[in-house]
Amino acid sequence: MIKRIGISGSHRTGKTTLAKKISTDRGIPFVQTSTSHVFKQHGLHPAAPMDFKTRLWIQHHVIESAITVWQAETGSFVTDRTPIDFMAYTLADIQGNTQVDFAQLETYLARCFEVTHQFFTTLAVLQPAIPLVYEEGKAALNQAYIEHLNTLVIGLCHDERLKCHSIVVKREVVSLEDRIRAVLIR
Repeated sequence: MIKRIGISGSHRTGKTTLAKKISTDRGIPFVQTSTSHVFKQHGLHPAAPMDFKTRLWIQHHVIESAITVWQAETGSFVTDRTPIDFMAYTLADIQGNTQVDFAQLETYLARCFEVTHQFFTTLAVLQPAIPLVYEEGKAALNQAYIEHLNTLVIGLCHDERLKCHSIVVKREVVSLEDRIRAVLIR
């Protein structure tokens, strides 16, 4: 049976570390996405403020880049980002006075759900639980922003438009072995 596991969540929660460990321990290929690379390629930084039109534009590039990587895999895999993450980062930039073309936003969200169903059998959400560590080229190291993203990711995983299985790893689960068990319980 083909398993396609997407590790979701905010930045700095250990998604890549967990995905690589599952790959090594279980012999499932690890497929790495490169959101930071897409931002850099287009002259943007993930932590820099941007208007919503720019955010939506770059997020379209991010998902298309990820699709290219995921399409290359024909069997099981584990990856460190999902369209759920992409939606959360897009939605996190909307504030009370943000000018949003709602039709364009809805089109983007529908595309993200479609891609999720196309590529994933299971999503596992890693909540903020490990110490925050700064890394060059990554999104803002702001605990409140990370919590905001966490709430959005969990909400999106409970949206009726999501059809694949999702798991929310409890905050107290911090060791890699315990996280692996939590993700692979199914």
